[in-house]
Amino acid sequence: MVKAATSIDVAKLAGVSQSAVSRTYTPGASVAETTRSKVMDAARKLGYRPNAIARTLITRKSRMIAVVASYLDNQFYPVVIEKLSKRLQDDGYHVLLFIAEAHQEADELLMQLMQYHVDGIVLLSATLSSGLAKDCADAGIPVILFNRIAQAGGTVNSVASDNEAGGRMAAQALLAAGHKRIGYIAGMEDSSTNRDREAGFNAELAAAGHRVFARTVGHYSFEGAQIAARQMFQSKDAKQRPSAVFVANDHMAIAVMDTLRSELQLRVPQDVAVIGFDNVPQAAWGGYSLSSIEQDAQAMIEATARIMLEQIQDDTAQAQHVYLPVRLIERGSTAHVLGKSA
Repeated sequence: MVKAATSIDVAKLAGVSQSAVSRTYTPGASVAETTRSKVMDAARKLGYRPNAIARTLITRKSRMIAVVASYLDNQFYPVVIEKLSKRLQDDGYHVLLFIAEAHQEADELLMQLMQYHVDGIVLLSATLSSGLAKDCADAGIPVILFNRIAQAGGTVNSVASDNEAGGRMAAQALLAAGHKRIGYIAGMEDSSTNRDREAGFNAELAAAGHRVFARTVGHYSFEGAQIAARQMFQSKDAKQRPSAVFVANDHMAIAVMDTLRSELQLRVPQDVAVIGFDNVPQAAWGGYSLSSIEQDAQAMIEATARIMLEQIQDDTAQAQHVYLPVRLIERGSTAHVLGKSA
């Protein structure tokens, strides 16, 4: 068998130190361009490949970030995972994706995470307990809750949008269109996103002298939203059902629109105006033209990457909590219909 080339072999052929070879293959490390060129040329000639596992044993850094997600049928999260992975790769890190099952115990997942010696963890899953995040942070691993709010004063970081303001915007848009019978389809009752969106929505309605006309729960699932829509709009009497509905996220709002049109034979927005939350790419599709409260996914990702790198480089850094603004994207699903009795 041919002996594999080592960093020492590359250093000798390139005429540089072994540490220069190491720096060449360490993302973000300082190395002169002439040195880098010599090292890369020697590595090509020798067929050298750096050993990431060996580097991990030496530096105790794997340069891997675990991303824990669930419910990837929600169109918001595949976009986030793709962009976050690219962003972290730009800084020399790679993403290790874990899919959390709805029934999976936090302790079981924690054991899996610890086996890979990841440098940090981003939790996208709203189903995992805050205890998992705290256990990881207590083990010295930086943890960021993405699109969730962490407990103030704790050791877990969080990056979220201003969900309460988004709920207010949704109410303002529907009230401005003249609607009075306004419904709300909630996500997961115990999630911070649903709690804050609904709180803002209710507060804005109350400020205008109104309250929610009807409320159901979709549990942030497509099927759950379909059931919720059937329950809310089953009456044949237009006066007994909402003329508009705010849905806690776009994934559910799309299901609601499909159900209204195909099953209940109701027109959007002529019979029912619909507004969602997230502004996923599918919201702009012509078949939906869904009005939505936009979360700035790119800004959330930039904040997540920044906090993660700071926490990895300084294990004494305090937990950070970032809240980013949202904005209303108006499309055809909430267009005002002249002469409509709201």
